[in-house]
Amino acid sequence: MNTFEDCNLSKQLLYAIDDLGFSNPTPIQAEAFSVIMSGSDVVGIAQTGTGKTFAYMLPILQDLKFSKQLTPRVLILVPTRELVLQVVERIEAFAKYLSVRVTGIYGGANINTQRQAVARGCDILVATPGRLYDLTLDRTLKLRDVKKLVIDEVDVMLDLGFRFQITNIFELLPPRRQNIMFSATMTDDVSKLIDDFFIAPARISIAVSGTPLENIAQSCYSVENFYTKANLLEYLLKDKTTYKKVLVFVSNKKSADRLFQAMETVYGNEACVIHSNKTQNYRIRSIKQFDEGKNRILISTDVMARGLDLDKITHVVNFDTPNYPENYMHRIGRTGRAKEKGTSVLFYTEKEREAKEAIESLMAYEIPTIDFPEAVEVSEELTPEERPQNFELNNPVRASETEGRGAAFHEKSDKNKRVNLGGSYKREIAKKYKKPKTRGDKNFAKGKKKR
Repeated sequence: MNTFEDCNLSKQLLYAIDDLGFSNPTPIQAEAFSVIMSGSDVVGIAQTGTGKTFAYMLPILQDLKFSKQLTPRVLILVPTRELVLQVVERIEAFAKYLSVRVTGIYGGANINTQRQAVARGCDILVATPGRLYDLTLDRTLKLRDVKKLVIDEVDVMLDLGFRFQITNIFELLPPRRQNIMFSATMTDDVSKLIDDFFIAPARISIAVSGTPLENIAQSCYSVENFYTKANLLEYLLKDKTTYKKVLVFVSNKKSADRLFQAMETVYGNEACVIHSNKTQNYRIRSIKQFDEGKNRILISTDVMARGLDLDKITHVVNFDTPNYPENYMHRIGRTGRAKEKGTSVLFYTEKEREAKEAIESLMAYEIPTIDFPEAVEVSEELTPEERPQNFELNNPVRASETEGRGAAFHEKSDKNKRVNLGGSYKREIAKKYKKPKTRGDKNFAKGKKKR
């Protein structure tokens, strides 16, 4: 299809599309519409930022009839809480002129409130696997009427350890249903899941993961260590005209908090941070303030790398080089969305050079290197993870005995080398009353006396 009018959509959907400002469908939307409408199982692979959510929601909403039943008819599984909120918001925008009830449930929020929301009834349920499984176990939620199952970013769910919940949820669903799966990557685990639960799925592949996004300008810097990276980031972010809205990815929660403290000292309220240890309200507030432009800098772990669509991010900074090349593609896909221009910057140390080369190999593209600015201070301070550590081969906990000891270590005095023998009284008693060597000797001695 070339335009949305070619799909014979209902007037209500066309009105919503006009309100959203969409004119022509993306390739994944054009390919998926007729296949999903046919009712067959579907597996869609497309680059991040190509409109996968609308690709599966448009045919679902077109086919969804009005109903007053309480149990959901469409189930959408996503990996993170933030994605639940985003997908619910998107569906409500798409179904603006339709009588469709949408509910989102996720972990980290009051389960009793969500029980009440589910009990009120819904047509479309958006959920994370963990919380959905909890509500099905206590029989608050019944999945017997689900006609369409959508799994979005399934590879992330499997990476996060949701395999057990997903497979059990499959068992609770009615056998006659349509399975729809969308993702940016196809792994062996995903293929196995498809083979186990999908029936002759139609496969739609628009772009292989690893294809460099043409509207994203990429560059990289070779940097010494963490604090030098922080100095470089601080230097770049001073240009507020260029770096208007910056998403910074780090490898773990400790690094995120450490970098946030450094940036907050310089930029104050311009910076915010998000990772899985933050409360749900804190995470929602950070995303909202960043999306609305109240915060210019958002520091995040990979929890933000998949699915989330934030408005007009000018730069994605890979503060740490990701270990898996595919994650780099998902990270930089947060910018340059909806055919807008975006910029990606990668920092890498000598230890991360191999990971950087793996990314370039996946993309078949060499990321241009920019000379390190002379104005940036090269820090000699190292994080605990960067400091050299010497371990024994067979005893990684204790320091090696061959290492030189400082002034605080000395040999024991003769007095302190003595062994505690239990006191002089005990030793004298032991000499006088010797114990028999065996029980047999003792019995033998008694018998001898009787004679």
